[in-house]
Amino acid sequence: MGGRILVGAPGSGSGKTLLVCGLLTALKKRGLSCRSYKCGPDYIDPMFHRSVLGIESGNLDSYFSTPEEIRKRVGKETADCGMTVIEGVMGYYDGLGGNSVRASSYDIASITGTPAVLVINGRGAGLSLAALVKGFREFQKDSRIEAVIVNRTSPMMAERLRGPIEETGAAFLGCLPELKDLHLESRHLGLVMPGEVKRLEESLERLAEEMERRLDLDRLLLLAEKCEELSVYDAHMPGGQKTPGPKAAAGGERIPVGVARDEAFCFYYGENLRMLEKMGAELVEFSPLRDEKLPEGICGLILGGGYPELHAGELEKNASMRESVRRAAGRGLPVMAECGGFLYLKEQLEGADGKMYDMVGHLKGVSKNAGRLTRFGYLELQGLPEGPVKGHEFHYWDCTENGNFCRAVKPGNGRSWDCMERSGAVTAGFPHLYYPSNPAVPEEFMRKCRTFRKENLTERNI
Repeated sequence: MGGRILVGAPGSGSGKTLLVCGLLTALKKRGLSCRSYKCGPDYIDPMFHRSVLGIESGNLDSYFSTPEEIRKRVGKETADCGMTVIEGVMGYYDGLGGNSVRASSYDIASITGTPAVLVINGRGAGLSLAALVKGFREFQKDSRIEAVIVNRTSPMMAERLRGPIEETGAAFLGCLPELKDLHLESRHLGLVMPGEVKRLEESLERLAEEMERRLDLDRLLLLAEKCEELSVYDAHMPGGQKTPGPKAAAGGERIPVGVARDEAFCFYYGENLRMLEKMGAELVEFSPLRDEKLPEGICGLILGGGYPELHAGELEKNASMRESVRRAAGRGLPVMAECGGFLYLKEQLEGADGKMYDMVGHLKGVSKNAGRLTRFGYLELQGLPEGPVKGHEFHYWDCTENGNFCRAVKPGNGRSWDCMERSGAVTAGFPHLYYPSNPAVPEEFMRKCRTFRKENLTERNI
């Protein structure tokens, strides 16, 4: 097992995302094999780490998963890694409802036994930064905060703060001045076109060089070695028992399931896809933007979230694909559609340009820009025949018909609303579901896929 570090901050906007990307680049240049994680439900940073940095990444979320499941997973996935970097979410202690540490960066650091580095924004501040560090370290008895990096400040000011910061008990790893020509657009980090990769790689190479020059990365690596060793077995379960997993596929039969994957549909939890594969799915990727029709022979369809509003015109122009999806759904093909995929199944979608475009039309309703973030955050879906399942919503578009198949309930305050549609074998809605929180949901989907296959054995083309 190699080292492990969590990079957190007092709040959003401190620069931790850019710093994590630079750190991963610097570690790769040192020849270390790296693995990264993002705290919370966000898909975008892990997508960026994979597409631009070439580093396997995923989510760690203590609302979706139990501490035992998280520990086992990290232990298994990082067993052969030289260094693991976990990027925090929001403020270090910000969890459910904003007034709980559950599902916070601190919660993940505690569950995994990982030392944390606090990245603080030094712009417009001096000695007060030491007071901030002291407060964060003492807010919880075991804060896990071992070190500090001051961002967006001059080396001269940072050196003046070295003594006061280290008096709090945290190691001072240095500072980074503001690099005005180097920034990442937060909302669309996942939308990295092939032509952009080289430019981003060059920018991150320069950032990595700055970090090698200005930060004590050797000391950071030594701190990372203080992480708790995690076994592939659950340390907190009697006798080191394994956590029960999903039901394996019977008889090794593989069921082809189409997965929409392109610039418009790109939000998928790796754990969801791996669970489907364990249940017997053979995942067949295709592009609703470029392919003429669905892959031949598929017995199920997954339409993930993404940015269909940015590509609404292209989706409308690909009429043969829209007709292929509409016809397949009408014939009983099992479909799971989330957020962007849900919008795609509707009749019309307002594009980011304000124009209306025709979509698949299998489900009634028109989707428009709400002008603000709508129904944001964690939820639990209640009322599904398969039982409750956890998920989250994050979208700026809303629909005239969101469905009333089940009820979304916010953890903590109990606020709820109707959502989701189930029309025949199609289950669709705004919530992004986390399958491991209730394996019965993907099991029911795969059961429907097998039934569809048996009933359509003689047909090759959907």
